[in-house]
Amino acid sequence: MNVIKSFENGFEYIEVKNAVASAKIALQGAHIFEYKRHRREDILWLSSTSDFEYGKAIRGGIPICWPRFGVLDKSMPAHGFARTALFKLIEINEMSETQTEVKFLLKDTKESRAIWDYKFELEVIFIVSETLSVEIITKNLDQKEFMITQALHSYLSVTEICEIKIKGLEGQIYVDTLKDEKHHQLTFIKIDQEVDRVYDGEAKIITLEDQNRVISISAEESKSTIVWNPWIEKGSRMSGMTSSDYKQFVCIETANAFDDFRIVKREESISLLAVFDSNII
Repeated sequence: MNVIKSFENGFEYIEVKNAVASAKIALQGAHIFEYKRHRREDILWLSSTSDFEYGKAIRGGIPICWPRFGVLDKSMPAHGFARTALFKLIEINEMSETQTEVKFLLKDTKESRAIWDYKFELEVIFIVSETLSVEIITKNLDQKEFMITQALHSYLSVTEICEIKIKGLEGQIYVDTLKDEKHHQLTFIKIDQEVDRVYDGEAKIITLEDQNRVISISAEESKSTIVWNPWIEKGSRMSGMTSSDYKQFVCIETANAFDDFRIVKREESISLLAVFDSNII
């Protein structure tokens, strides 16, 4: 069953339900903010105070950072403009009783070209099943090439931030953006303070070990991974976040960031894919 719903203020989202899982995806930003296997908890964290208003980014779920990750262009909003842009729902395809495909499309507009002067199509494809697949496909429709950085800024729900282990990035070099320093990741990641790191290297499977489950992220066409948690002080200053919310999530982001930028030539298409799975311990 798939239904277009809206909050009282008219903010629209798609509710997807099949034999094994359910999801909720906002038309603004093609932003998935809920994904649950039946009889299991949501793997995505969503702030209880997050705005569901047009023009404001949702705090939680999987925001799509595009055509920029971070703040590279002063003329563009942080993390680009896609996460607050209104996408068009293209298709809902019931692939089977256990697989539902949902496609969204964003095209350039007069407003987007005022801050990023290119013609493009950005397609976002979700497959809701026993796993969650999220793919973003950039197509250059302009007469000249352009550069993008991008990320699937996934907020993953945890029981207690200090108890988790993140594995799969051992051996990689990362940039600690808080100190502008490079370090070598020797073992699994524990979080007991503010963390903002960009890992440089291909990581096919990353696992998040929580108290009662393991969430895995498989990536394709990504050679950079971001690990982020704002901790107490920064988290309490952020919109859509309370002073204790930092305990309940960690962001592990599939990305093309920093030196992993992409040049998209005329009429070329490129993809970024992440697949999320969870298993009870």
